[in-house]
Amino acid sequence: MIQSATVIGAGSWGTALASVLSLRGLEVQFWGRDAELMAQIREMRRNERYLPGLQLPENITVSSDLAALQPADILVFVVPSKAMRTTAELVAKSKAASKARVLVSCAKGIELETGRRMSEMIGESIPGVPLAVLTGPNHAEEVANRLATAAVVACADDEIAKAVQHCFTLPFFRTYTTDDITGAEWAGAMKNPYAIAAGIALGLKLGDNAIAALVTRALAEMVRLGVAEGGRIETFYGLSGVGDLMATCYSEHSRNHRVGLLLGQGRPLDEIIASTRMVAEGVLNTASLHRAAKEKNVRTPLLDEIYAVLHQGKPAKEGMKALLSRDPRPEAD
Repeated sequence: MIQSATVIGAGSWGTALASVLSLRGLEVQFWGRDAELMAQIREMRRNERYLPGLQLPENITVSSDLAALQPADILVFVVPSKAMRTTAELVAKSKAASKARVLVSCAKGIELETGRRMSEMIGESIPGVPLAVLTGPNHAEEVANRLATAAVVACADDEIAKAVQHCFTLPFFRTYTTDDITGAEWAGAMKNPYAIAAGIALGLKLGDNAIAALVTRALAEMVRLGVAEGGRIETFYGLSGVGDLMATCYSEHSRNHRVGLLLGQGRPLDEIIASTRMVAEGVLNTASLHRAAKEKNVRTPLLDEIYAVLHQGKPAKEGMKALLSRDPRPEAD
């Protein structure tokens, strides 16, 4: 039975999950690399920078010193995708990883240089320990307020999946299990660029019809690329796929949606990124996914236009116009 956990990463989602695990009765260590932030959290028992309002239980040990962390049964990685490899390598050298029974990735992304999923990078850094993924339509702000939330634990080993599921089960937090870790991770990574596109459509005031069509076609692209990468089609019609896609494309809590909204309103991307401390994973992961689609020869016209807007300087309005003016095709194609 899992009795202790170390949460790696002190953003909004890491803060929310540290609280969830503590409420579940686990002994929790909460680590972040920013010494000033972690000192504030330790003193105030709140993360005012990323998730204000959530009071953390006193029994959560807060630290910015990896060397001070004690071994834990489960390591929960909740860092931005671009920092995952270096963070996992640092954790591998600490006592925190010395007796880990399972490693859980809660990040959504694909590494640009290698095409690796987040759990693969963790496994390469800390070999020999079972891997799992926690994913789904989960906004930290709503979890902090104990609003009803459902998530998926993906793991190749059913018994380990159930053990992790047990850790993330509360009256307001329900989890399901799957053995399709590949599909769950690709689904989680792919929804982010499409949330930017949905935000752009809203910013351009294209209307509900256009946004509904965009989200529907986004799911079709997710299925094509995700299955080509080894995921199962049914995974993309579950919580980690269409569920997460809907939440991030329509929610005011979605960072990616907000980036798109501001782009659609005419704000420059550099200015948008500089104006927030939060990481919008879709900006970087659009490049990773675009490369993967080209390598697999998968047709992704929507993703292509998002890539052109984010990484080639194409005006958002022109990108949307290009999508609507493409040659007619069958819906199933």
